[in-house]
Amino acid sequence: MNKIYPILLTLTVFLAACTPQAAPTMAPADVQGTAISAAWTMVAATQIAIPTNTALPPTEVPSPTSLPTFTPESLLVPTLPPLALATPTTIAAAPSDPNSCNKSVNLAEAGPLKSLRVENRTPSQINVSLNLYQPNLFGQCGSLSLTLAKGGSRTVQISSGYWYAFAWVLDPPSQVGLNFVVSAGDSSGGAVLIVEEDRILWRGQ
Repeated sequence: MNKIYPILLTLTVFLAACTPQAAPTMAPADVQGTAISAAWTMVAATQIAIPTNTALPPTEVPSPTSLPTFTPESLLVPTLPPLALATPTTIAAAPSDPNSCNKSVNLAEAGPLKSLRVENRTPSQINVSLNLYQPNLFGQCGSLSLTLAKGGSRTVQISSGYWYAFAWVLDPPSQVGLNFVVSAGDSSGGAVLIVEEDRILWRGQ
């Protein structure tokens, strides 16, 4: 019996050494602290993993290229000789011809006057021009004009000399003319010019 006790004691120690030990349990406070610590560790690791806004190096902007400057020498402008301005020529007015008959006749200085009746025998109004076309014995010449209505007549004073009568018939349009002479020996009245559509009749005395 005494020999068995030492053997049993040895087996008991051996079995105690070979038997697996139970895992130690943690207090609830320790578990909470460990979880919070692990959470902060993960937050820190996440922040480290986020890329930071690293300032980019400044980009060199090319400076604007200056435009070429055009100097007066680079512009070829032809040099023109100065224009020679013509000297204005003064044109002397032609002296008036005292014997020109392109004017109104001056009956006051044309000598003795005679009565002339002009009659319109056309179907319309007429314009009549009486022209003393060369100087008479008193050195006078020129023209006088008158207008006659349809069927109208008019008496005018004329001097002696060479006359030309011209009439414009308005409707239908026509023109007629006649040369006549009033001599110095004619009577002071009784001369008649009759204007028709196609002619002028002279009845002098």
